[in-house]
Amino acid sequence: MYVCICNAIRESELREAARSLHGDAEMLYISLGFEPQCRQCLADAEKIVAEVRGTADMRTMVPL
Repeated sequence: MYVCICNAIRESELREAARSLHGDAEMLYISLGFEPQCRQCLADAEKIVAEVRGTADMRTMVPL
């Protein structure tokens, strides 16, 4: 699944970057060689980064 349509960043790429690099979603985009364009994806990207790093707020998590 794509997280960022503007830059064609896939969720798997973002998750891998979050495991191996420091910084927020915007910094991870830059590390991947992109800059946020429309910025509409950053909130979801931050949630993914927090989930990967184990800092997601469990009250906002939706059960599957």
